[in-house]
Amino acid sequence: MTAPLPTPAAPLRIGTRGSPLALAQAHETRRRLAEAFDLPEEAFEIVVIKTTGDDASLIARDKPLKELGGKGLFTKEIEEALLAGRIDIAVHSMKDMPVDQPAGLILDCFLPREDVRDAFVSPSASAISELAEGAVVGTSSLRRRAQLLNRRPDLRVVEFRGNVQTRLRKLSEGVAECTFLAMAGLNRLGMGDVPATPISPDDMLPAVAQGAIGIERRANDARMAEMLAAIHDTPTGQRLAAERAFLAALDGSCETPIAGTAELDGVTLRLRGEVLRPDGSESIAEDRSCLVEDGAELGREMARDILNRAGPSFFDWR
Repeated sequence: MTAPLPTPAAPLRIGTRGSPLALAQAHETRRRLAEAFDLPEEAFEIVVIKTTGDDASLIARDKPLKELGGKGLFTKEIEEALLAGRIDIAVHSMKDMPVDQPAGLILDCFLPREDVRDAFVSPSASAISELAEGAVVGTSSLRRRAQLLNRRPDLRVVEFRGNVQTRLRKLSEGVAECTFLAMAGLNRLGMGDVPATPISPDDMLPAVAQGAIGIERRANDARMAEMLAAIHDTPTGQRLAAERAFLAALDGSCETPIAGTAELDGVTLRLRGEVLRPDGSESIAEDRSCLVEDGAELGREMARDILNRAGPSFFDWR
């Protein structure tokens, strides 16, 4: 390490949202950095930054994310603090990250990926197939809503905004009969007592980058680049390169239900992607493989082919 290491007197500042899951991810980042450089955890300060997406009044409106401002709701204030030098790095859930970073910032460090699967959560059922006709399902995810209605158009889907704890509370209050969470979040929070059933990607393809933690830094910060390189997980980076290239080429936003996940098997990368109409009435999917180093190009190629298959009429609702 050529640059000075952080100390308790001059700590490295880690920016994060304040939800329990975001804090768990920030603490994991701090622990990995401390272990990598044999430093006390006090050499790293966790700085909680309230984002627009954390505004309780917004959550209470129970509107789809796309109507409230999109994924940037969860990152804007944190990235502003990073650019202003108030924090040194920012920790994000990668599925919340837009595909483009603001000028001056870079996202090239990823921690080892957790379980990518969605979890079916219900106090009375263990699978989607067990839900009665017309059952009420709560989710704020446009992707999950579309995938669910594609399989079960008889179900009634209601908006279910908030963090993991808020959604579980709504479920216990009977607002809905079931909801969906990410297995990664439940695992990171140690919530093994939640009545959750993992859903195979064969049945419900996860969100792009689900289960991955990304660490953002200033592009000109050589010290942070060197430190983060020590904890970067290359396989996770390779998988996300393919998935996020697929998302970017589809002009992915919170208005389009898009799913995608990559898997590695030796030198081979398998990428599965899906685009749906929001009402679940139609879905277009691709499943292809390539060499690991060609993952990003495969993602772009798959997106182009899906767009060609879909045609302009597929996106008439946008």
